Amino acid sequence: MTIISTKPNYAKSLPTLAPEFSFFYYRAMKTAVLLSGGVDSSVALRLLQEEGGQEITAYYLKIWLEDELSYLGSCPWEEDLAYAQGVCDQAGVTLKVLNLQTEYFERVVSYTLEELKAGRTPSPDIFCNQRVKFGAFWEKVHEHYDRVATGHYAQVGLVDGRAALLRAPAPVKDQTYFLSHLSQQQVSKIVFPLGHLMKKEVREKAKAWDLPNKDRPDSQGICFLGKIKYNDFVKHYLGEKPGPIMEKETGKLLGTHKGFWFHTIGQRSGLGLSGGPWFVVKKDCDCNIVYVSHQENQESVNRRDFRAVNLTWIRRAMEDGESGLVCKLRHGPDLIPCSAEYTPEGSLNVILDRPDKGIAPGQFVVFYQGEECLGSGRIEV
Repeated sequence: MTIISTKPNYAKSLPTLAPEFSFFYYRAMKTAVLLSGGVDSSVALRLLQEEGGQEITAYYLKIWLEDELSYLGSCPWEEDLAYAQGVCDQAGVTLKVLNLQTEYFERVVSYTLEELKAGRTPSPDIFCNQRVKFGAFWEKVHEHYDRVATGHYAQVGLVDGRAALLRAPAPVKDQTYFLSHLSQQQVSKIVFPLGHLMKKEVREKAKAWDLPNKDRPDSQGICFLGKIKYNDFVKHYLGEKPGPIMEKETGKLLGTHKGFWFHTIGQRSGLGLSGGPWFVVKKDCDCNIVYVSHQENQESVNRRDFRAVNLTWIRRAMEDGESGLVCKLRHGPDLIPCSAEYTPEGSLNVILDRPDKGIAPGQFVVFYQGEECLGSGRIEV
């Protein structure tokens, strides 16, 4: 495996052509930058400016759901947009607002609700990247730009002649988990200017440039919710359906819940039970029962094996029984050694080197070989 380059140098990455055709590439690279109003995407924009050799246009994506959910709480989109405009005014870059509310609801929110109703654990941020930021957005603007840039902590390198998604050096900030369902075509058009930086360095650059949002805290949670609480969002669309909370080992009734869709496997907080800690270990959706287990019984409900379906590979498909494989079960620095073999149906049987108590159907497993993110699949247990 040959990695040619990962550190950004976009102006020098144009193809080499015969002299009689090279005049076509004298124009500047045209880059669309997704700007959220946060520090990361703002620094990404300024880094691209500093690199030179390109025409930059910034886009703020309107995906918030304030029309339906305004009664639940405030959404910070007006503040986000104001910061984004301030950064663009300072940099002398045009900012455009693109409305993708319909696409976001159809491609991400609807998926989230269907997964919750089926008792699974959705991963809306993974589909936000695949279906909206690098999907619907690029579908609308690709004729006018060469590439799209964001403030994600990840890297794109050329490996054996194809675009590869590589982990960022900051293990806690690395966001390849959320980018793992992208296609080769999508990754080949992406620029991640922050990919080689640590968060501290990004903050330092924001202060050096005196960006309007240099002291703004990092945003948390699902992007379309803003300041709306997740359970309030779920209640708005799915309502409440009270049912029993039972101890898995004994069948003892411990309390009641407001609907199984409010709970996920491995959940500890928000159960309202005494004598804990308790963990959600199973859900019976047909009977609307949530099963929990006490901490002292956790070893009996930990899992090491599961099946992965709906597989997406970025640069290359994972080999059957590939050695040196590691995976992530959620965003964060934790990489778990594993083995995986294909089934006749094309899914994967995955076995972890160590058990995990939070493996839930619907969540995604992401596979890595060294620094490279190979792709991901949806978990079935």
